[in-house]
Amino acid sequence: MKPRFQRWGKAIPRFIWIILAVMLLGLAAAQLPAVKSRLSWRLETARAYLRGVLDPVEDLPAPDVTVDTLQRMPTELPTAQPGLESQTPKPLLPTPTPLPVSVQLTPPPYEKQDMNNCGPATLSMFLNMFGWEGNQYAISDVIKPIPQDRNVNVDELLYFTRNYVGWLRTGFRVGGTVDLLRQFIAAGYPVVIEEGFLMEEMFWPNDDLWAGHYLLLTGYDDTAGTFLTQDSFLGENKVVSYTDLDRTWQTFNRVFFFAYPPEQEAEVQRLLGEDWDEAANRRRALETARAETRTSPDSAFAWFNLGSNLVYFEDYPAAVEAYDRARQLGLPQRMLRYQFGPFFAYFHTLRNQDLLTLAEYALKITPNSEEALLWYAWGLYRDGRRQDALDRLAEALEARPGCPDAIYARDFILQN
Repeated sequence: MKPRFQRWGKAIPRFIWIILAVMLLGLAAAQLPAVKSRLSWRLETARAYLRGVLDPVEDLPAPDVTVDTLQRMPTELPTAQPGLESQTPKPLLPTPTPLPVSVQLTPPPYEKQDMNNCGPATLSMFLNMFGWEGNQYAISDVIKPIPQDRNVNVDELLYFTRNYVGWLRTGFRVGGTVDLLRQFIAAGYPVVIEEGFLMEEMFWPNDDLWAGHYLLLTGYDDTAGTFLTQDSFLGENKVVSYTDLDRTWQTFNRVFFFAYPPEQEAEVQRLLGEDWDEAANRRRALETARAETRTSPDSAFAWFNLGSNLVYFEDYPAAVEAYDRARQLGLPQRMLRYQFGPFFAYFHTLRNQDLLTLAEYALKITPNSEEALLWYAWGLYRDGRRQDALDRLAEALEARPGCPDAIYARDFILQN
């Protein structure tokens, strides 16, 4: 019989080899796309939660004005342009025949979104319905090459489609209605909307769970009062009521994204009616938001939409009054991850402290937001902190390489 220490001497190397083999297999598995995505998402969640523990997230800051001033703020704000009230757009052109009670378009192959990828995944499913062959990664490689980029704007969806699916014509409008969505679907056109969405998992203590989300609409049923949707996060063929969809859609000014072959432009123009003209569309959306501030004066989203539509018409003084009211009523923590109208409004009305406060808060929520870094840089530059501004712009270009607005701001500051 061999001494015990000799038996252990042979067992130890074998044990070490087993551990090394397991470690190597684990490293190899971690490189698989599905596993790597889940690990990256877990790591991203852990980092966000740790930031929230070390630097607790509070509510989006209210405006730095007195309570008396807020009480005196008008419930009806000036129009975006002189005489705008008299330019009431005509109602949408009626469809020539009644719509079917229900329509269900052939849905695309379902695509589950990767980390922070609901925009590319939803656009991929949408374009597949028009015969495009590709997936979310072909899109994200162009418009968000860094996976940690948490936001894709609707104009980025527009950019990709116009430059990489050039045989389609595409556009987006705001102030949409449930009836207009039904008309598009009945005519055979799927529609993408952006909406508010409540997440299931907290990313920091006191997380309000609200986030932005894209949704593909492929059918409706008037009897049930529901839309059929393809949700890149929740799953395929999800049913959403007209009422619930309009409520969550309002938080993004009821924006909708559409596409069509060139030979079908006349039909799409008929569907849009007065909304075919973008300025007319914005005027109607402005009046819708104004009306909703009258009927629901405690709705922060109605006031926010009013501000955003006023920004379109460059009526910045009226816009900041609307945004002040929205902030006073209370907005979601992630609101400035997706919508940037307040930055424009406070910048152009020289309310630099508000600009800095909101940009700093947005960066606390989303540290790599190139939009928030850009506006924070402009605020710092106006505050006389030139080098700090350039440092933030360098971060913006790291977060979004080639960002034209950041390049312009950097070059402007270097030359002045």
